[in-house]
Amino acid sequence: MPFLAPSSSKQSALRMVLRRGGISLGYTPDVLTDATADTTVLLALMAARRAKQALQTVASGEGGGFSLSHGLGSQFTGKTLGIVGLGRIGCATAARLLPFGIARVVYSGSRPRDDRARPLNARYVSFEELLSESDLVCICCPLSERTAGIFNRQAFAAMKPTAILVNTARGAIVNQDDLLEALDKGLIAHAALDVTVPEPLPKDHPLVKHPKCTILPHIGSATEETRNAMSNLAIDNALAGIKGEELKAKVDLR
Repeated sequence: MPFLAPSSSKQSALRMVLRRGGISLGYTPDVLTDATADTTVLLALMAARRAKQALQTVASGEGGGFSLSHGLGSQFTGKTLGIVGLGRIGCATAARLLPFGIARVVYSGSRPRDDRARPLNARYVSFEELLSESDLVCICCPLSERTAGIFNRQAFAAMKPTAILVNTARGAIVNQDDLLEALDKGLIAHAALDVTVPEPLPKDHPLVKHPKCTILPHIGSATEETRNAMSNLAIDNALAGIKGEELKAKVDLR
């Protein structure tokens, strides 16, 4: 079963139980922002430059070297980037992609984030407008009751047939059956995923074999630097809790 964030009522109930029990809840924010943003850019470039097909060509021994027409991909120069969820990872992803020649950044979410959008010159739009205008769509939002399955048949039909979809957030944000249909019908050009439902996908799953779908095994935060920072922060939180001190990174239970 895909993980869904608890509803607001369940979250409130959990906070109340923890608060009444005098329990502090620690977490590890920020540590995976750079690593996940790097992975998002990696997948975007792989999709745009048809890296999956190129790697398969080399592996099969059929590579023909330079060609004026074979294996042509696309560039981001002059294109529109759509960020679904302009949080820390969304901002870091946009900042990394702008130097590739992105002409315009649009974003959608639960509300405008002017403080984050201003340095990126990003414009807040509706989800529907983002889908119709973007050449590259990066999913950077959390999974919740509101976002589960929002990339469905209707969403893919609203996208450009030349658009690329990248998901490094949570697999259940994308309806994978509808994605497969969209790729088969040419509703979008390519999907690049670091997260799926389930994980890992069976090796004979149609998306794994699909020429227009690139899949990585959830390596978004898989760097030595990130895992060390994550572990150290968790240890600091645990030691602070044992000593009765304020946690270094604490969830607000109010």
